[in-house]
Amino acid sequence: MASDQNWSNTGAPSGEHSRGDTLTAPTLPSDQNASGRTLGDAEIAALAEAIASGTLTPTKGTFVKRLEQRFAERLGSKHAYACSSGTAAIHAAIAAVNPEPGDEIITTSVTDMGALTPIVFQGAIPVFADVDHVTLNVTAETIAARISERTRAVIVTHLFGNPCDMGPIMELAHARGITVIEDCAQAYLARSGPALVGTIGHIGCFSLQQGKHVTTGEGGLITCNDADLARRLRMFINKAWPYGESSPDHEFLALNYRMSELQGAVGLAQLGKLDNVARTRVANAQELNDLLDGIDGLALPRVHPGDVHTYWKYCLRVDETVIPGGSDALGAALAEQGIASAPRYIRKPAFQCRVFSEQNTFGTSNWPFNLARSEAIDYAPESYPGTFRGLAEVLVLPWNESYTREHVSFIADAVRNAVARLTNGGAA
Repeated sequence: MASDQNWSNTGAPSGEHSRGDTLTAPTLPSDQNASGRTLGDAEIAALAEAIASGTLTPTKGTFVKRLEQRFAERLGSKHAYACSSGTAAIHAAIAAVNPEPGDEIITTSVTDMGALTPIVFQGAIPVFADVDHVTLNVTAETIAARISERTRAVIVTHLFGNPCDMGPIMELAHARGITVIEDCAQAYLARSGPALVGTIGHIGCFSLQQGKHVTTGEGGLITCNDADLARRLRMFINKAWPYGESSPDHEFLALNYRMSELQGAVGLAQLGKLDNVARTRVANAQELNDLLDGIDGLALPRVHPGDVHTYWKYCLRVDETVIPGGSDALGAALAEQGIASAPRYIRKPAFQCRVFSEQNTFGTSNWPFNLARSEAIDYAPESYPGTFRGLAEVLVLPWNESYTREHVSFIADAVRNAVARLTNGGAA
């Protein structure tokens, strides 16, 4: 899941660069408004059709069902289900695994809260794995270090659109009998080897939130190939009511996480644009890679050979021993040139948020943390070297499919300019 960062561009300044030349700086398109989104006539027409039908519930309408079918077809998955948010998708996935209270689900230390609180709501214990400091993704090695006899599942987050190295992760999971849930919120059409993310693990979860590759404002999609898991996913979204089956009943504790037909209509139109959105993001990122290559103190995104990174955001790593002030200083220098960024991304590991550090859950019970092994909730910093180093180094740049070559060139010039200023002690 994505962090709830404010990625809107605040407007470019006059464009005064440190060399003394004055240029007109373009205002970057923002995925928080129409400038950086592909919303248009197709979505309006689909919405008009949905409204004209008078049927806005997915239990009676057609748009959500068509979105599910087409998404499953695009990914090559047997089943796909739409829901109200990416958080709902993660929650449904965990509910499909059906952990016992106190069971453990391994997750990443670098993710949005929406991918974590569903674990607690299902009575399980989130066990945080360290990450590779370069990609900020979990690895088979960091997951293996956190497995216990209580481990029921692992959630792997393909952060920023860069896929985790799924081959070794799946080998580990199969050997230990662990269910793998892929958090693909930021990674539409990313590939680990030849396979699309969301089709490699047992369940794939996607977000349709405002800033994603495909958006309905809020919304989620879930993919699955296992018939039993698929039935529980579909039922959990629908209050555990098995629509279409004989002798239906509310079979277990579940919620209403349905997507409306209005969201389904927008999502269906958006889905038709996804391939071009991903191609544009990748092509622009490759161009920026070429323009930034060779700058001392900066490391470009690292993609595992044979994988496809689809760039929800574009991330640099900043070596503060070369660039004084590191990612914070570079982010501030870019802001002066009209480029919003997020130094250190979420700023601190997820386990340092008060909901976990203070176990603020249900009343004053501390449940389910009062069922946990002490090792599962030991958040000692020395256990997370990759997490702390990775967050200290990363600078997350905004990215969307509306960028042109001019925008990419402007970002590259701004980064070079900012690095030059910082390494020259701020001199022009």
